[in-house]
Amino acid sequence: MLAKVLSSAVIGVDAYVVEVEVDIVRGLPSFAMVGLPEAAVKESKERVRSAIKNSGFAFPDDRVTVNLAPAHIKKVGTGFDLPIAMGILAATGVITPERLRQMLFLGELSLDGRVKGVIGSLPMALAARAAGFPAIVVPHANRREAAVVSDVAVYPVDHLARAVAFVCGETPIDAQTDDPTPLPPSGTDAGEADFADVKGQAHAKRALEIAAAGGHNILMVGPPGAGKTMLARRLPSILPPLTFEEAIETTKIHSVMGLLPNDQALIARRTFRAPHHTTSDAGLIGGGVVPRPGEVSLAHNGVLFLDELPEYKKQVLEVLRQPLEDGRVTISRANANLTFPARLMLVAAMNPCPCGYHGDPGHSCACTPRQIHHYRARISGPLMDRIDLHIEVPAVPYKELLGDSTAEGSAQIRGRVVAARQIQAQRFGRAKIYCNAQMGTRHIRRYCHLGAEAREMLDLGMERLGLSARGLNRMLKLARTIADLAGAADIGASHMAEAIQYRNLDRNATNV
Repeated sequence: MLAKVLSSAVIGVDAYVVEVEVDIVRGLPSFAMVGLPEAAVKESKERVRSAIKNSGFAFPDDRVTVNLAPAHIKKVGTGFDLPIAMGILAATGVITPERLRQMLFLGELSLDGRVKGVIGSLPMALAARAAGFPAIVVPHANRREAAVVSDVAVYPVDHLARAVAFVCGETPIDAQTDDPTPLPPSGTDAGEADFADVKGQAHAKRALEIAAAGGHNILMVGPPGAGKTMLARRLPSILPPLTFEEAIETTKIHSVMGLLPNDQALIARRTFRAPHHTTSDAGLIGGGVVPRPGEVSLAHNGVLFLDELPEYKKQVLEVLRQPLEDGRVTISRANANLTFPARLMLVAAMNPCPCGYHGDPGHSCACTPRQIHHYRARISGPLMDRIDLHIEVPAVPYKELLGDSTAEGSAQIRGRVVAARQIQAQRFGRAKIYCNAQMGTRHIRRYCHLGAEAREMLDLGMERLGLSARGLNRMLKLARTIADLAGAADIGASHMAEAIQYRNLDRNATNV
């Protein structure tokens, strides 16, 4: 007898519907699985066999063939256990096949029949909604994550026998109706690093405020102990809260990577990723035999912090160029091309020279000009061109560190950042552009209006800095953000002058 059960699988960070076909015919006992299953999927036959028997059902002593369609896509994961078991029970007459066609099933089975959680239930629920299915049966551990998706009834099960009783109409299961984790209001969590703890560094804090307001990339250069890492780790405290759409995008990536906490339905705060400088290009950008997202995708809608930037391998840094430009990562393999989202803020920190003290009045630098040039040349010009703000972070005098003055806190800075982001949200409407840094050429022409004085200031800056066309566009977007923070409709001369000063480090870096 032939039975069909619908399930789902993840490819990249998105899911697609998989049709699990089970055919049982008389013959010598066997269990064959086709449809490009990988090792974990092939092993499901032993889990399914034991789970069916230990749940009080009979496993057929005939020839069992399972096909996972579409057959040309490699199937990965353990979420096919439950649909395969349901298909076998339908083919043996335990379950009415018509009931199975109304919903999707996913879940891993223990040998005793318990249904265990799987990764990727959120994109699978989204796939179910997109395909028009009204319901999905998920492991109890994944109920809140799947329930984030509206217009799809989510039925959680914790045991194979309970899933069978539900499908047969013997035991009703209430659909998961808990509201998803609410997005937190704008505010700093107790214990979260706050800018009020930072002494001095007014220039750096102003640059980070601009970066947060427009989603711009930023590079901080300064001696050891100046506070570069401390400033970077406080950046999330001034970022605006995630929109619901951004939270869904971010949660999908963490879901397929298995990084979503069991008690959390949504990634409700912007992520902060800080990989070590020994990371590989695949670890940073994504990849593998079965391509998986890397750190740049895990930082989607958040912050990627690269400390000691020149210590990263050059080929690792060069793979950042495409995601910084396009907001996505494309990984090509012989059988598929996968695209991962990577719309992030890059925050990088580095010393001015190998010893770290070039230009520091409190220490003498032991590096030769050649050593300094070689050290800074580890970061290519095209990568530097994609970083909007380049700032120096000098050491803070110890008297200022010991002073009693109170610095402006994250809450006040965040208020200005959120106000600027609201201006940008009204400006771009439904264009799916969340901040100025994501503007394209067409948007720059439309929204970056320059007065006569601002254009004259830009001409002087371009003549001095010799920026590329990309650098020009990034400077215009930066000036637009500065104007938004000031509440100005057009870019003025003061806004352009401030934007230009954040690129002066490029020129100063060559004068060693």
